[in-house]
Amino acid sequence: MAPTSMGVQPFQVLVITDPELKKQILPVAYNQQQMVDCSHLLVFAAWDNVTEARVKAFIDLNIEVRNVTAEKLAPLSANMEKYINDTAENNFQWAARQTYLAFGVGLVAAAQARVDATPMEGFNPEALDELLGLKELGLRSVTLMPLGKREEEKDWLVALPKVRKSKEDLFIRK
Repeated sequence: MAPTSMGVQPFQVLVITDPELKKQILPVAYNQQQMVDCSHLLVFAAWDNVTEARVKAFIDLNIEVRNVTAEKLAPLSANMEKYINDTAENNFQWAARQTYLAFGVGLVAAAQARVDATPMEGFNPEALDELLGLKELGLRSVTLMPLGKREEEKDWLVALPKVRKSKEDLFIRK
C-alpha cells in the first residue's frame, strides 16, 4: 500500500530465497555477505519504460477495483499518456523514484515487524538484471533489501551509536 504517483506502482519486487541464486548474486553485489546470510532478498525493480500496454493494464485495474467506467478515468488515462510520449530513460527514472517510495515503506515495515533490513545500492544493476532475466520482463533493478535476523555477536556495528546529522544541520527553515 505504499504511495506512488497516481497509484501506478511502476515496479515489481522479486523475493529471492533460493540459496544457490543468492550465491550467484553475491559477486554481483560486491561480495556483501548479507546476500547469502539473509533469509529473504528483495530486489526492487522498476519498469524500463511506460508503454501503452502498461497504461491500459493500470486503467483496466482501476475500472475493475473501483467499479468505474473508462470515461470516468479519461483524465487519469490522459495524464498517463504523457509518459508514453517521453523517452524510455526518463520513464525509467520516474519509475525508479516511485520504487524508492515502496522501498522506504518496506524498510519501515520490516523495522515495525522487528525484522532486520539493510538498504543497499551497492551492486552492479546491469549484471543483476542479466542474472535474473529482468530485461525480458521489462524491468531494471534499482535497490536490494536483505531481510532476516542479525547475529549480534558477529555484527560489529550493533553496539555503536547511529551517526546522523543534528536537526539543525538537517533541516533548513525559511
